[in-house]
Amino acid sequence: MRERALALFLAIWMTCALTGCGKEPPAPPEPPVIPPPAEEPEPEPEPYVPAGTNPLTGEAMEPEYESNRPIAVMLNNLKAAQPQLGVSRADIIYEVPAEGGITRMLGVYQSLEDVGNLGSIRSARSYYLELALGLDAVYVHAGGSPGAYRDIPAWGVDNLDGVRGDEDAKLFWRDQERRKTKGYEHSLLTSGENIQTYLDMGSLRTEHEGGYVYPQAFVPDGTPAGGSPAEHVEVRFSAYKTGTFDYNAGMGKYLVGQYGKEYVDGDTGEQVAVTNLLVLETGISVISGDTEGRLNVRLTGEGAGTFFCGGKSVPIQWSKADRNSPFVYTLENGKLLALGQGNSYVCIISPKTSKVTFE
Repeated sequence: MRERALALFLAIWMTCALTGCGKEPPAPPEPPVIPPPAEEPEPEPEPYVPAGTNPLTGEAMEPEYESNRPIAVMLNNLKAAQPQLGVSRADIIYEVPAEGGITRMLGVYQSLEDVGNLGSIRSARSYYLELALGLDAVYVHAGGSPGAYRDIPAWGVDNLDGVRGDEDAKLFWRDQERRKTKGYEHSLLTSGENIQTYLDMGSLRTEHEGGYVYPQAFVPDGTPAGGSPAEHVEVRFSAYKTGTFDYNAGMGKYLVGQYGKEYVDGDTGEQVAVTNLLVLETGISVISGDTEGRLNVRLTGEGAGTFFCGGKSVPIQWSKADRNSPFVYTLENGKLLALGQGNSYVCIISPKTSKVTFE
């Protein structure tokens, strides 16, 4: 009986061993998951580059602005008038001595788009009229010397005057905060938008007449070949005013300083930075009999100068055929000077009373 039970147990055990005691056989392994092919990334769009060229900088701009007459704005540069507004957006800044050792500036703009506020606006001098005429520019000012008021109609200067122009005066306003903290004479402002609105009314010619050519050439890198090192430049106009220009290789521009501080645009908060710096030497003298000490500045004819770009410098010659002609810059070998593409700062000095040093 025991043998029979043992045989039955062994039979059952063998059956369980072969069949897994009724369990389902293990499932086959899952096939590997193959990810779908990655999508091709969208190509980066090409950056938009306007098809036109700014004649004052050589940089790209909308073609509709190329033939515009520039706008030349007379800017106060007294220490008490800082900060100026709108200077960082100027295509060209001219700085020239005025009476008493101070300087004034002329900011030149090929387009008024996004220029913002401008000022503070100050009075005209005849040599600033010549700078504007040389670019066929519309001249913006507030008042003027007796000589300037004589020359504006005699020379046919298209101008917007914040003092004597009845309609023009609507373009300007007194900034109350500046009036309170800096004084009445440093508070007169205008804006690119105001000027453009006035020009759109058609009172003045807004485009160059046929045949006008601005002769300045530009290249992507204007660093003068074989130039002397000039990473720090000082232009001492007078005991009152010294300008500094420190080359920033990362930007490819000179950072401007004055009155011992960074030269900051009060409208944008940016330090003024320029691609090209030109120092032009000429004759400057006090007008005979002028009780205010106003100056004559010779801007026609020719003279010596220095060009700075890319941390280098070379001697140059400047010429201006007449008051209605632009400056022409040449190297010592007589070849036309090509500026670097970008904005320019032009200091006009007398070698008798001013000095430029660099290293």
